[in-house]
Amino acid sequence: MTQSAIPGQGTTRRAVVTAAGAAGLAATLAACGKDDDGGSGGGGADSAQDAGGAQPSQSASQSAEGGQSGGGDGMELAKTSQIPEGGGMVFKDHKVVVTQPKAGDFKAFSSICTHQGCSVGDVSGGTINCPCHQSKFDITDGSVKGGPAQKPLPGAQIKVQGSSIWMA
Repeated sequence: MTQSAIPGQGTTRRAVVTAAGAAGLAATLAACGKDDDGGSGGGGADSAQDAGGAQPSQSASQSAEGGQSGGGDGMELAKTSQIPEGGGMVFKDHKVVVTQPKAGDFKAFSSICTHQGCSVGDVSGGTINCPCHQSKFDITDGSVKGGPAQKPLPGAQIKVQGSSIWMA
């Protein structure tokens, strides 16, 4: 007769508090489970693609150029006229940087700096430049030209077809 039911009811205060706590915990775990399952085992890009159906990796300039591939060989990155001779462009969404060391000679490298994994920021002065720790890589072969990076940028596969540059 001690601490049994609340007078007039068959439920103890302890049972109500325990049930409320369990319900809150179940809701929290269910919400966390939806985030993990909805990501398809990857990052936000997979989630965005699953939700919208469109390629989330198009940049504004690529969208304006009609960046979807018609040939099934990947995604159109740019027109050859957009890549300056002696310079290049960083495509952060594709994790690639495309350079044109000399007229008509296009090269591609990973845009992830080999020092600490930052995304390279720009291409100028004949180098691909990382803003995090000022590593610099040659636009011709991706070799280290300066900074703390010790390894060159790995090459990436592109295909030049007519006036378009495509991911291979």
